[in-house]
Amino acid sequence: MLNLNNAFDSVEVRESIKVAALDIGSNSFHLVVARIVAGSVQILHRVKQKVRLADGLNSEGYLSAEAQQRGLDTLATIAESLQDFAPESVRVVATHTLRKASNTKEFLQAAKKVFPFPIEVISGAEEARLIYQGVAHTNHQQGQRLVIDIGGGSTEFIIGEGFETKILRSLQMGCVSYTNKFFKNGDLKAKAFAKAITSAQQELEMIDKKFNHLGWKSCIGTSGTIKSIIELASQLDSTNRDNCVSLSDLNTLMNLCCAAGNSKDLKLQDLNDDRRPVFAAGLAILIAIFKSMGISEMELSSAALREGVLYEMGDQLAQTDIRQRSADSLATRYDVDIDHAKRVLNTTMALYQQVRKSWGIAHTELRSLLGWSALLHEVGLQINTRGVQRHSGYILQNIDLPGFGQEQQNLLATLVRFHRKKIRTSDIPEFTLLQQDQVLKLMILLRLGVMLNIKRQDDILPDIKISADEKNVKLSFPDDWLQQKPVFNADIEREMDYLKEIDFKLQF
Repeated sequence: MLNLNNAFDSVEVRESIKVAALDIGSNSFHLVVARIVAGSVQILHRVKQKVRLADGLNSEGYLSAEAQQRGLDTLATIAESLQDFAPESVRVVATHTLRKASNTKEFLQAAKKVFPFPIEVISGAEEARLIYQGVAHTNHQQGQRLVIDIGGGSTEFIIGEGFETKILRSLQMGCVSYTNKFFKNGDLKAKAFAKAITSAQQELEMIDKKFNHLGWKSCIGTSGTIKSIIELASQLDSTNRDNCVSLSDLNTLMNLCCAAGNSKDLKLQDLNDDRRPVFAAGLAILIAIFKSMGISEMELSSAALREGVLYEMGDQLAQTDIRQRSADSLATRYDVDIDHAKRVLNTTMALYQQVRKSWGIAHTELRSLLGWSALLHEVGLQINTRGVQRHSGYILQNIDLPGFGQEQQNLLATLVRFHRKKIRTSDIPEFTLLQQDQVLKLMILLRLGVMLNIKRQDDILPDIKISADEKNVKLSFPDDWLQQKPVFNADIEREMDYLKEIDFKLQF
């Protein structure tokens, strides 16, 4: 007889971590919750909220108050379901609409009041990379594959093999933006389809030749727009392979749309009311893609951006951080002096450990970004020794850095831009996820780490103590050490003058 009181008592329970990923898209907000057990990601549940953030983005790039409020209300609801999650176990990424909005900072500041987790606005290339990771972890085709994701405001294209991407592109065309442009008031006319398809093909002229030249063995579509199209196409043609669609199927769906005349009268089984208004625009974009890229058949993947975020969180928790590969690639490309980079890293981290609590920067992510800035502060040396800080900052600001969000990349570029010489406060950008004083404190630690290693030699620094309060920094050296180092003395005195520009007082 089963004794429920003792059920599973002998079962070995392995350690697991509960994580969540939120995709703040132009059309919908998608939340995925999972647990990571023995390196495996097990998805527990998904939540999708239709927000249509892109509906509120006007031609000048201003996001309306109504659209912002829809987003904030949704974030407040999602926050309730994430109450028990630690900050480091939740990653939130925002895509096209918040990339393009001129008042994104206003929205992010308001979001802080209702949503306790940091929101990363990621680049189009980073979005494409994460989409591919979601597909790569759940689909196992051999050879190169083309992955396409039609979102509310942008469409991402990736060619990759295994877990590695070969080429990434993001084009500014999506089902919400194209609905507003070509299918206003739900009108579904052949002329509107023709204009939308032509417009999309004009966008595709920027990438089709390069992608076709590289080639692929299989084509995979992801996310809601393509999912709806493929599911509806399979109902129309029973001879289709499961979860696949052809250009003929797409044309059939377009003819049905035109026959309906208006999205309200579009009678397609299983086309839900949320998807109905933007269905035609997504269909037109996909037809253009098939035509311009010569695609014969597309297969559906259930995984996309949010799954890519989750799987990458699992990889990072397993210490296989994509950012390490990005940094290694950059160091190789720009011939970084590895020994010196490690010297600066070790000194900077030793200083950080001593002041992280008193300065309010005791956060794993801040420590990591400070470390990356120490390792990469001389990438611009290959361009010119003079003004190396400007060259390094420019490279880090403008290069593709897989694994780093937009604000993380901005922080790296800012820290490196001011790792030496004068600090121009007017050139320091405003950050949404960080307080400005945190940026300055990280900058000071990097500057000290670089300055103390200016001789580029091992084993010449003594044990250095640092203490700090809100606006004061004090370095302590062993007795008489500085008296024998007049150049060090002069360097520190010069640094004292530089730090006055940002209202910090350096003592030694």
